[in-house]
Formats: sequence, C-alpha cells, structure tokens
Amino acid sequence: MQTNEQLLSIIENYLAQTEFPAEPELLYAPIGYSLAGGGKRLRPMLVLLACGLFSDDVQQALPAAAAVEVFHNFTLLHDDIMDNAAVRRGKPSVQAKWGRNVAILSGDAMMIYAYRLLSGVPSAHLPRILRTFDDMALEVCEGQQYDMDFERKRKVSVVEYMHMIELKTSVLLAGATVIGAILGGASEEDCRKLHRFAIELGLAFQLQDDLLDSYGDERLGKAIGGDILEGKKTYLMITAMSRADEPTRDILRTTCCNEKLSDAEKIAAVKAVYDRLDVPRLTEQQIELRFDRALAQLDTLSVGSERTRQLKEFAAGLMGRKK
Repeated sequence: MQTNEQLLSIIENYLAQTEFPAEPELLYAPIGYSLAGGGKRLRPMLVLLACGLFSDDVQQALPAAAAVEVFHNFTLLHDDIMDNAAVRRGKPSVQAKWGRNVAILSGDAMMIYAYRLLSGVPSAHLPRILRTFDDMALEVCEGQQYDMDFERKRKVSVVEYMHMIELKTSVLLAGATVIGAILGGASEEDCRKLHRFAIELGLAFQLQDDLLDSYGDERLGKAIGGDILEGKKTYLMITAMSRADEPTRDILRTTCCNEKLSDAEKIAAVKAVYDRLDVPRLTEQQIELRFDRALAQLDTLSVGSERTRQLKEFAAGLMGRKK
C-alpha cells in the first residue's frame, strides 16, 4: 500500500482532474474554488486507509473518497452562509466572494454531485454505501441544527454537547471510514468497530480543536480566543459553567458582551476562570480518553497489526502525537 503522503497526492490529483461544466459559471466556479481550498483531506484519506485495511486495491475507493470530500465542502459552504462567515481557509468564503444566493445554489449542486461521484463505486457495494452515506448526511444536518439550537439555550450540558459534536463532526469521519471498509471487503463486525473508532477519533479531534482555540499557538494559522469572543458553548465553556459558582457563571456568560473590555481582556478573563477551574486539564483528559478508545478499536479488527499500522499513524498525526 502507498504511504500516507502518496495517498494524499492521489486524492489531490483525483480531485484536480474532476471536471465541472464551464456554464453556468456562477453555479460551478464556486465548487471548483471550494475544492481547491485545500484542507487536511481527512475524510477521503480515511476512505482510502480503511479500504487498505482489507484490500490492496485502494484505487477502487477514489470515487467514494471524492464524494465524501465534496459533501464535506458542501457542509462548509452552507455553514459559512448560516454563520455569515467572510473567510474560509484564509480566503474569502463563497458567500463573501459571490453572494448568498450563489452560495446556496452551488452548495445544493455540490450535494448532488457527491451522489453522482458515488455512482462510480462497484455496483455490488452501492446499495450498502448509499445507506451509509444517507445516514451520515442526515446526522450531520441534525448536528448542525443542535449546534444552532445551543446558541439560544441558556444551559447546555456536557452530554448534550458531546452528542452534538458526535453528529456534526464524528459521523462524517465514521461514514467515510465505513464506506472505505465496505469497498475493501470488510465484514459487518469490522465495519461496526471502525465506525466506533472514527466516532471516538472525531470526538478527540473536536475537543482538541476546542482546546486549541483558547490555548493554541497563533502560528498554527488560527486566531486564539475566537470561541470566547463569540460566546460559543464549547466543551471548555460548558465544563467551566458546570463547575463554577453563580457569580463566576455570570462572568462566563457576560464577558464576551462587555463593551468596556478589549478583545484581549475578554479572552484573558475567561481563560483565568478556565485555569482556576482546571478546565484545560480536564479537557486534555477527555481528549486522551477518546483517542485511546479509538486506537483500542483498531486492535480488535480481524486484520493483523501490520495492516492497521498506517491508519494508527494517520490518527496519531491528526492529533499531533507520535504514537
């Protein structure tokens, strides 16, 4: 099997060779623009790596890998509309560049095109893959709705938050992984284990993203403290609210809206509460727990450790780890 770097190159080349019609330009140009934006290609990589657990022919999984990536970018495009986001991956978002209506329609076309790409998988696997893809797509939409609901809720529990990020983030990783495994010839039992692996990995990945937003390094390319300034209900905020007394909760609720404070002062004030309540350590504990659970699932698969090594390395690299 090719190295992870070679697999990524194969995915990039396949996506680059995917042709969209020239006209109408305002429908198709934003699709190419979105796909050329880069990103980790995490989801198509999981399709190919999961296929490679059970088969040496990962080329057969490329249409499905591309379909998952197109679908993922469709969700980002519509997320930016809902969030009124002007920037995506360091470039103007589609809605900022072409307008809201173009972004809506191009996003719809991306979803349809993802299904067209799926039609390129071997016909024997298509019904099962379509069921997996449909379930994944609906659950991602459910997760987005819960996320929007949380903006209006005064109180969100850790359990509710974990369920939301499982739907919004993890199920797309799980769907990609299971689709790849199906194409490789995996059993139902191995697919079930890989689904759990990807769910746990996705939870660890999102929790780490939450932590890095407040405690990361701006050299990573992401401004620090954005979630705090937006008053977003992240794992850190929800955990702090659950551990704080009422005066401290009031600080957490109101700091983001305090016009007397600069952005830097707002971030510092909330992080001081996080530090006092031991929130960073508790978040790191949860990340470690979820990541270890993910790797443990790979050890129970019906294939040997030499087959799972590459996927383990990819998961560790995703989390910035060496094991």
